[in-house]
Amino acid sequence: MESRQLGAWSSWGRSSVSVLVVFAAWELAGRTHLVPPLFLPPFSVVAVELFRSLADGTLADDLALSLGRAFCGLGLATVSGVVLGLLMARNRFTQWLLDPLIAIGFPSPKIAFIPIFILWFGIESLSKILLVAFSCIFPVVIGSYGAARAVNRILLWSAASLGSDRRGLFFHVIMPACYPRIFTTLRVALPVALITTFTAEMVAGGGGMGATLVYSQRFFESPTVYAYILVMLAVGLLLDSAMLGIQNRYFAWAAE
Repeated sequence: MESRQLGAWSSWGRSSVSVLVVFAAWELAGRTHLVPPLFLPPFSVVAVELFRSLADGTLADDLALSLGRAFCGLGLATVSGVVLGLLMARNRFTQWLLDPLIAIGFPSPKIAFIPIFILWFGIESLSKILLVAFSCIFPVVIGSYGAARAVNRILLWSAASLGSDRRGLFFHVIMPACYPRIFTTLRVALPVALITTFTAEMVAGGGGMGATLVYSQRFFESPTVYAYILVMLAVGLLLDSAMLGIQNRYFAWAAE
């Protein structure tokens, strides 16, 4: 156990070195005017702006609004996508009905639908939440369908031979067997939700991280632009690490 923890800390240490080198090169390029400060302010200036935004609450409010939209949309996509995926796997008519729609919608560029969602639902949170749900539901449906189809038939036959009815078979055999793959699908859908939220805010406004970033760019407030980009990167990394930690803690048995 201790050796595993030491290995994890060693991995984080090696990764941190490369990040620190990038920050140092960034600071050097800004201080020596290798790149004009308007385009690349020194990292120290960006860090000061980051702490200022945290201190006055602007960054926290924007981040809370964006994450709220992303998680609400992802929640809608998760509930509806899992239900539809499992129905497709267990019911041929549902698969026949929805398969063409999934085939058309999954590879389509979801960002192209931003004008339609703005036209129908306005520029406030509702349009962003529904756009996130629309963007994430396709991978969730496909992942849930694949998870249900991959359930070992021996488990199904064994449960049926022991007298399990269809309801018990679904809730006590199929669903537990699907959890690891569905969770992996949600780990893929999470960054899609964040990207869609930030992009929709950049295009449509209505507050949030993306709207403030574009507003700052229009008025050449470069430190704010870079500060918000760093926060977006950090949020994506932290959320993915949290999802990976949950997966390793609660679904480690799936690898066996």
